[in-house]
Amino acid sequence: MNDSERRLALGNFLRDLRSSVSPGEVGLLPGNRRRTRGLRREEVAGIANIGLSWYTRLEQGRDIRPSVGVLESLASALKLTPNERRHLFLLAGESLPPQSTIIEEKLSPSIQHMLNELHPNPAYVIGKKWDFLAWNEAAAAVFMIHRVSPPHDYNLMWRQFTDSIWKEGSEDWESVSRRMIAEFRTARARYLNDDSFDKLIEDLKRTSDDFTRMWQYHEVPGSLDGYKKLLHPTFGVIEFEHVTLQFPNEPDQRMMIYMPHPATKSRLEHYFTGASGPS
Repeated sequence: MNDSERRLALGNFLRDLRSSVSPGEVGLLPGNRRRTRGLRREEVAGIANIGLSWYTRLEQGRDIRPSVGVLESLASALKLTPNERRHLFLLAGESLPPQSTIIEEKLSPSIQHMLNELHPNPAYVIGKKWDFLAWNEAAAAVFMIHRVSPPHDYNLMWRQFTDSIWKEGSEDWESVSRRMIAEFRTARARYLNDDSFDKLIEDLKRTSDDFTRMWQYHEVPGSLDGYKKLLHPTFGVIEFEHVTLQFPNEPDQRMMIYMPHPATKSRLEHYFTGASGPS
């Protein structure tokens, strides 16, 4: 869209957001004579600490350009989700800045159900720092998620660079690891105030010479999807097609799904129906 269309879309988006927020959500009394659904313009302007006339022109799609600070104030005032915040910045023609606060990661209750339904296709969800947030039984078996690996027991990056079974079992460990680091840098840049990232990175540098070497490359992120061939201590050689799904309302969370090739799927199905779990 051109600039004029983008400004009109931004105005429509702000009006829709304003009408969807109740006064009680922002600490205002609803009042008996309220005819406006949601918040009034003056209420949004007051909460965001911006001028009413300026905000009105913004909703009308006038030729004004809100600063990053104003956009952040509006996102806070309107209680935007991460995905709504991202869309607000997109329509305003601004790059999404790093998160200034640490946000607790929560999963929708339906996600675990979805993972269970995908069994015996291994699938798991990782969060902003690439911690395993949820997984199904097949993923636990194939990727040995329950194996103790201190001090970051449930972190995908830590497993990739410190677990010898992961390294020896991957056909293209070097290229995959470099792509993972490029993606991880992007995730890190969004949470500059989160010290847990620094702790993980420093632990990786201290523990893995490979990580230290690759961390210096500064490569452009690329897709991690595609064909995967693994040598597993329990299942032997197994092959998958790997896809990544992003959650629209939680842009920091991703679901990794591994669709087994026919021989691998048959082996997994036989294992789960007729054998005990892997050690």
